[in-house]
Amino acid sequence: MAETTNEPKKLRITYVKSSIGYSERHKATIRTLGLRRLNQSVVHEDTPTVRGMLAKVNHLVRVEEV
Repeated sequence: MAETTNEPKKLRITYVKSSIGYSERHKATIRTLGLRRLNQSVVHEDTPTVRGMLAKVNHLVRVEEV
């Protein structure tokens, strides 16, 4: 039988567009997500907090479910 786990979903977030020229709030959100360089990827749990941050900077990042 297959085991069911309650492990939360994960999101791979990739920084694809520079935040130069955008507001300090957008830059701070990118930093809070743990992104420092273009094309860098981080993995976060799929939580409402992370989804809110992604909604602010969706034009600067690419999001994939892992």
